[in-house]
Amino acid sequence: MLEVVTLSFAFIFGILVRQIGLPPLVGFLAAGFALNAYGPAVGLPTDAGPILEHTAHMGVLLLLFTIGLKLNIKNLIEPVVLGSAFVHLLISGSVFTVGFIWLAGLPLETAILLSIALSFSSTVLAAKVLESKGELRAFHGRIAIGILVMQDLVALAVLSVYSGQTPSIWALWVLVLPLLRPLLYWLMRVAAHDELLVLMGVVLAVAAGGMGFQAVGLSSEVGALAMGLILSQHPRAQELSHALWGIKEILLISFFLQIGMSGLPDANALMFAAVFALLLPLKGLLFSALLIVFRVRARNAFLGGLSLSAYSEFGLIVAASVLPGWLVPLAVTVALSFVISAPLNRFAHPLFDRLETYLVRFEADTQHPDEQPADLGDAHVMVLGMGRTGSAAYDFFVEQGVSVIGLDSDPNKGRQKARHVLYADVEDVGFWEHLDMTRLQAVTLAMPHIESKLMAARQLRKGDFRGRIIAGLHFQDEEQALKAAGVDHTYLLMSGAGIGIAEKTCECLQEASA
Repeated sequence: MLEVVTLSFAFIFGILVRQIGLPPLVGFLAAGFALNAYGPAVGLPTDAGPILEHTAHMGVLLLLFTIGLKLNIKNLIEPVVLGSAFVHLLISGSVFTVGFIWLAGLPLETAILLSIALSFSSTVLAAKVLESKGELRAFHGRIAIGILVMQDLVALAVLSVYSGQTPSIWALWVLVLPLLRPLLYWLMRVAAHDELLVLMGVVLAVAAGGMGFQAVGLSSEVGALAMGLILSQHPRAQELSHALWGIKEILLISFFLQIGMSGLPDANALMFAAVFALLLPLKGLLFSALLIVFRVRARNAFLGGLSLSAYSEFGLIVAASVLPGWLVPLAVTVALSFVISAPLNRFAHPLFDRLETYLVRFEADTQHPDEQPADLGDAHVMVLGMGRTGSAAYDFFVEQGVSVIGLDSDPNKGRQKARHVLYADVEDVGFWEHLDMTRLQAVTLAMPHIESKLMAARQLRKGDFRGRIIAGLHFQDEEQALKAAGVDHTYLLMSGAGIGIAEKTCECLQEASA
């Protein structure tokens, strides 16, 4: 009965908040608080219950597993990631600790633990926001996820020290995990493309990574992330991530409900949450400033800092283990930060456009190597978005002898030896301002999200590009907006796939009759 009511509440509140322009996860949080407040009146328990807690934990494990699938271990040890993560933790942790001791009179140990919990950023919110905008592997998304991983590792270390638990001797088995990569690759091949692939991902995330690491005294969250990292270089890693997407999304609803149902706040808890909500902009501002110090351009520093502005659900995990008396105030603080940060991240690009003139003044004279200006050379055709569709289009142009260049917001795709691909974020106005398009004759828009296509088309026309713009469509109702933005021709991708199969069939028939 509880599961039926909670899911129904989540659906209703999710629909309501979407109507006012907020992401559904804000509605899920509101549904949890509503259930906590009014559940007893209809005979429901006020806590989440074991089933909801279990599904919430599975959702977090699957989220971290899919993040691992999209990560490159080299990205985690970049100076910009390590430096920003630990310097931010040192500064914010020190300031919060002094404040708790002087203003609130808290004991030193309690002040330190609370400060650490509030210094972390939300992995769940940042990952969902970046993934929903297709920016998880963009430059600022890659930095943000790397910082979050570092923070999560620190959180797990804090839990180990203050909870008195230490890993067992059997924890050393994780050192041999990379040696199991050939076995996991073989399982990927055997699982093929159907439900076995989905089941394999769930087993690796929940059983091997989650329970396996937990059994030897390590964090189940780190285990799920590690299993994803091991498979991240497999050619079908993204296919596995997409296959798990729906299951992960449903299970994460339980996570947000659980936060809301963790307890009703009193006046002190509300005041605590309100104070730290006011400090929320400083959290993102400090991240942005540190990224600029590490030579990241103002735009990516702003987007990365904004995605890291919400307080972390790992703070709740710390509180549940070592600060149970602070769980409700922290839960309200985290929930309120989600309510503030989620809509801000949704409008992150327009918000930066308004602040760009002011923010670019703080940029370093030298830029990060992954952010050097793009030189199109003598290319006549430009392909924006080098996923499966864009790569196929690029290869076709090469076969036809057309001079082509590819651009993608994932810096790793710029390292493809077989293709000339540059890093570029099409939603970066500054990128378009410095782009020489005099030799271009046509542009193919192969990005997955309609917002990126619209932005690219508008900037191309704004830059006085007079060539042809062709865009791939996932849905027919996207055509009108793209045509209004300056696109000349559209191509419905699924229909195009059918036409391609038909053309290949006709070729085979002609060969057979010859």
